[in-house]
Amino acid sequence: MTRDEELLARSGSDASAFEPLVERHSRALHGYFSRRAPGAADDLLAEAWLRAYAARGTYDAARGPVRAWLFGVARNVLAAHWRGQERPAAAVALAAEASSDPWHAVDRRLDAAAVAPLMRQILAELPAVERELLLLIAWEQLSPTEAAAVVGVPAGTARSRLHRARTRLRTALGPSAPLYLTGDLA
Repeated sequence: MTRDEELLARSGSDASAFEPLVERHSRALHGYFSRRAPGAADDLLAEAWLRAYAARGTYDAARGPVRAWLFGVARNVLAAHWRGQERPAAAVALAAEASSDPWHAVDRRLDAAAVAPLMRQILAELPAVERELLLLIAWEQLSPTEAAAVVGVPAGTARSRLHRARTRLRTALGPSAPLYLTGDLA
């Protein structure tokens, strides 16, 4: 049993055991929300922790590590947020107005800023699960197995969908695309 699993199990009888999980994973979860719903990230993080605490008894170690379970809770909170908005689905939200576009922060760090508009277009055109897997791995630094647990697909399925998404990126960007954008170094 990992330290996170032990803490989560203990939190059933000792609420203070949940606090180290919050300290350990809040930054990553906040980043997840900030890149997807910047204006609501703080509120969404709070809601995710409330839901995770309330559902802590439902954690199943056989389905993946605690970190992946927490990202799954965060994904559900984000989906509920988007359903409550007068916005289209996540694919359109990702490619929404420039002021809330999470790729602008990435553009500043990439030498290949010229490909950013094309990257946004390609990401918006990917099936939702492929896009989410790709972003969980690229942005949230989850392993393919952890990302699979978050989106609720088997690890092998996640790997094949990730390969398909990276192939689309590679094809659209062409041979001059930086390798780190297409996953060839991952």
